[in-house]
Amino acid sequence: MPPSSKHQLVQNIFDRIATRYDLLNRVISFHFDTFWRKRAVRALRLTSQNPVVLDLGSGTGDLALAAATELQQGMIVGLDFSHAMLRLALKKKKNARSDNRIFFILGSALDPPFRAESFDAVVTAFVLRNITDLSLFFHHAHRLLRPGGKLVSLDMFPPSRFPFSLFYSCYFYRLVPWIGALLARDRGAYQYLSDSVRTFHPPETVAELIRETGFQEVRIEKFLSGAVCLHLGEKPGASR
Repeated sequence: MPPSSKHQLVQNIFDRIATRYDLLNRVISFHFDTFWRKRAVRALRLTSQNPVVLDLGSGTGDLALAAATELQQGMIVGLDFSHAMLRLALKKKKNARSDNRIFFILGSALDPPFRAESFDAVVTAFVLRNITDLSLFFHHAHRLLRPGGKLVSLDMFPPSRFPFSLFYSCYFYRLVPWIGALLARDRGAYQYLSDSVRTFHPPETVAELIRETGFQEVRIEKFLSGAVCLHLGEKPGASR
């Protein structure tokens, strides 16, 4: 599929399922998605007193809100290309105690409208599989980070360990599209979700792409036999 076609397809999918997105995340992951997001934020270990964090592909804002809660101080900026998802993120922001520290912006993760070295951390959750050019995505993350800044990416991957891989194939590749049809009335969107995981790169390939972009200290944390992974990296240089 041409990159422009995939971009439009993914944007349309997320606009369609926005109102049911959070519910389906909780159901499909058995509520583990909230734990994984908290783990992603805690993995940052920022030293700045008032860090500025960018959430690329912020969606309905769950990761940005988790960052605001965990970090206590600083500013969180969420960027996403789906109007419908951002409308829900803004509603959540109004109900959050730290709403004055969170800002949501409409835009593309492959053309983020920010100056170089503007952020202490770049975080992202369940976004990589939807990106048409991962090298460009990581290039922008590297460009936007200050020296010593942190990258943390959370995403889903095809698990490699048997017998969990067999269970996962039956559940995620076959059952999840039907759950999407039942709860979101959109089987096609959740068929795309299943297919995007099944055909995605192995975690080690993503780690190598991150290294090639210029990050150091790149490592992987795996959950559920590698079905969910955190990728962590650091931009060389001393932090502020």
